[in-house]
Amino acid sequence: MGLLYLAALLVALTGMVVLDRKFLLFFWRDARRAVIVTVIGVTFFLGWDFVGIGAGVFFRGETNFMTGIQVAHEVPLEEVFFLVLLCYLTMNLFVAVGLFVDRRSRL
Repeated sequence: MGLLYLAALLVALTGMVVLDRKFLLFFWRDARRAVIVTVIGVTFFLGWDFVGIGAGVFFRGETNFMTGIQVAHEVPLEEVFFLVLLCYLTMNLFVAVGLFVDRRSRL
């Protein structure tokens, strides 16, 4: 049961990859730029997490659905995968909406 949340995040990330590949949204449009944007986004949100942890606002919740592996104090492994998913989803959505608006404006 300890891998359930991580497995769900990996399934969701796989879905993002499939959508990205099918519609050439983010990584398949410009892989170098996508890696840079994703690393910057994940780094920003990890920094945000560390500030929140330092302020006592954020903390790691205990649940049977998580692995229990921590990458830093109060930062579970799943948080990193969640932040990657968050950034990937946001960028796929951003590019998809931009393409949609561009196509609609040509009509």
